[in-house]
Amino acid sequence: MKSMMTRLLAVLCLLWAPAGLAAGGGNERLDSAYIDLANKRSLRRGAHTFVNYCLSCHEASFMRYERMAEDLGIDSETLKQNMMFATDKPGELMTVNMSDQDAKTWFGVVPPDLSLTARSRGPDWIYTYLRGFYRDESTTTGWNNTLYSNVAMPHVLYEWQGERKANYEMSADGAKVLASFEQLSPGTMSTKQYDSAIRDLTNFMVYLAEPAKLVRYRIGFWVMGFMLVFAALSYALKKEYWRDIH
Repeated sequence: MKSMMTRLLAVLCLLWAPAGLAAGGGNERLDSAYIDLANKRSLRRGAHTFVNYCLSCHEASFMRYERMAEDLGIDSETLKQNMMFATDKPGELMTVNMSDQDAKTWFGVVPPDLSLTARSRGPDWIYTYLRGFYRDESTTTGWNNTLYSNVAMPHVLYEWQGERKANYEMSADGAKVLASFEQLSPGTMSTKQYDSAIRDLTNFMVYLAEPAKLVRYRIGFWVMGFMLVFAALSYALKKEYWRDIH
């Protein structure tokens, strides 16, 4: 028995190791986003922010407007009037009209497609990144980021958060670490409100990376219900079969 338990623990450690390695790589600085895909209001708010502030440069070429509207409970009038700026056809993919050449001219690089960013980077990375911008006149855009140094992307939500300065200090081992932020100009949102808006946006990007999750959640409820009923019936059948034996 002891030998079996030892082997079981060894297998669990091997299975856990890759996950631990994937979660590492500097991610100890990440803040938890605490996303909730069951919160449709949060997803709709995040979708509104995405199409108004992200979709002008970044594509989400694996998602169609009508699929997003159906999944998130967005009526067709709201979709057409407030969320479709690059096309008038709900069946179109969420792409941008900016050419790669214009993107390179303005930003130095072509902005990446954001369809799978939440899967490649993780929601905590997105949440921390979008809250880590600060003013830096030494860069091309005048902005920098505490998580992604010398990032080419400007802070498109600076009006919400306001302009900030990052104060760094040297640690005992000679590493440069963030000490604090200094607010240079106020934003239209408080820190709590801005964090909430970014959490909604992150929530939407997690949905965007795998829309089937919502379907799995709905199916999972019925599957669990079936399993409970099946387990109860199986137990009752077992008692019936074994009643005469005892």
